[in-house]
Amino acid sequence: MDAFSDLIQLLHSYLGGHAFFPYLLIGTGVLFTLYLGFPQIRYFGHATRVLRGKYAKDDAPGDTSHFQALSTALSGTVGTGNIGGVALAIYFGGPAALFWMWVTAFFGMTTKFVEVTLSHKYREKTADGTMAGGPMYYMEKKLNMKWLAVIFAIATVVSSMGSGNMPQINNIAVGMNESFGIDKWITGAVLAVVLSMVIIGGIKRIAHFAEKVVPTMAAIYIIGALAVIFANLENIGPSFLSIFQNAFSGSAALGGFLGASFAYAMQRGVGRGLFSNEAGQGSAAIAHASARGKEPASEGMVSLLEPFIDTIVICTITGLVILSSGVWTEKHQNNFDRADMTYVQGSYSDKDAKNVNQLFHYLNTENEEDGGVKEFSGSINVQNGKAISNDFTLIAARSVAEDVTYYLNDEVYSGSIEIKDGKLSTEDVVVSGKSLVHSVKLTSEAFKRGFFGDWGQYIVSIGLLLFAFSTAIAWSYYGDRAMIYLFGEKSVLPYRIVYVSAFFLASIIDSSIIWDVALVTVAMMTIPNLVGILLLHKDMKQTVVKYWEHFDKNQSD
Repeated sequence: MDAFSDLIQLLHSYLGGHAFFPYLLIGTGVLFTLYLGFPQIRYFGHATRVLRGKYAKDDAPGDTSHFQALSTALSGTVGTGNIGGVALAIYFGGPAALFWMWVTAFFGMTTKFVEVTLSHKYREKTADGTMAGGPMYYMEKKLNMKWLAVIFAIATVVSSMGSGNMPQINNIAVGMNESFGIDKWITGAVLAVVLSMVIIGGIKRIAHFAEKVVPTMAAIYIIGALAVIFANLENIGPSFLSIFQNAFSGSAALGGFLGASFAYAMQRGVGRGLFSNEAGQGSAAIAHASARGKEPASEGMVSLLEPFIDTIVICTITGLVILSSGVWTEKHQNNFDRADMTYVQGSYSDKDAKNVNQLFHYLNTENEEDGGVKEFSGSINVQNGKAISNDFTLIAARSVAEDVTYYLNDEVYSGSIEIKDGKLSTEDVVVSGKSLVHSVKLTSEAFKRGFFGDWGQYIVSIGLLLFAFSTAIAWSYYGDRAMIYLFGEKSVLPYRIVYVSAFFLASIIDSSIIWDVALVTVAMMTIPNLVGILLLHKDMKQTVVKYWEHFDKNQSD
């Protein structure tokens, strides 16, 4: 598993983790924002009227209403990115990461507008009478670049597993286990059955499910979040201040948090922002292609509401809960994931300024400037669960671990453990102690600091269940549309079987590795999609101009 994790990290370093990626993503949004004259501001009000069905025509081709298409797309984006993803961004980059999530969302509103408009414009009707659309169709039909369309479609299938499927059930299973003590495999098995029952019905059943679940789940989650925010109202101002103060300098060390550089915070904020709202990824364009309508730009305008709702509203609320409660700098008792643990040579303390500076460089520069910190290799003797050596430091979840205890088969362990290149190689030993936490665990801790007390964690569990499960349902549709493009309609059933199987399997796999897989697969879709829409910038502008000409003519008639 460590070798697989290393491979995923290597791939990520060349894709979403490379320095060019955030500039490509945000830069595309900036270019289209300027080129189209800030459509996310100018068309916002019009988009809400289209969404309400003010201009809808019953004879328009398509499978779903504007609201159903938006709900389906939102069910695909409002998920673990809003609960676990925001927490992960703050865990990595501190308050500064939230600023870069906002930037990604603001310009992502335009990117979403562009990719959905073009996908709706070049959609096709399949043999069963339903609509199929997405970036692969405009890549082939308009750009005559079938090779790029095939790359995107393959990436969509892989990403449906790596970002739409596996992280969702993994976080649900963790949340249900921690809140209710339900075994992860039981959660995975039950929801896998329900998932299969919903996705068999295709886009119409998925859309009906989404339009009922999305508003409900948002209301439950926001009520719970506001209970924390109002309980910590005096910290809201300082929280906002820290976001803007750290935006261009990186986040300083605070409590158990060892700090994050500007580049690291920006990269993580952009990456989490993309994972949350998927603007630029091209995935939601597949759902919007099913919407009834004759004017592609009208559906594009509806879609620009997605990043606003998903990131600027819901992710901000989650971020304020975490920052105002202060849990993000605190160490919490937990069992450490092996992927989160690194043993380094020497004794380090986060109470020592010099040590903090050394560890900061080690954690934020990927060993290029490690501040003298070296990974530990060798044997460590353990007696009654405690290591009897002080020539190493355990870094767990990017923090100095405290009160570390070793267990084997639920009993305190005595013996020796082997460390190779900083990683624990002794099998079956469980390491427990105090460290920072991330993802769903961090959000759950934050929700305990409100008016509902410990009951707040159950709101996270319920919200996560609804958010993440609806995301997995939406992504099954994205994947099967990509499979139809690649191999025809006969490939849908085998894909769905694999999809449901992967959904169950991911419920019992290390969560850190799942998130790493998601980072890679998201970038695999995003890069070819951004290339495609940049090449079609003139087509996009002509489509918008044509829309307003038709709209003005119809209004005057």
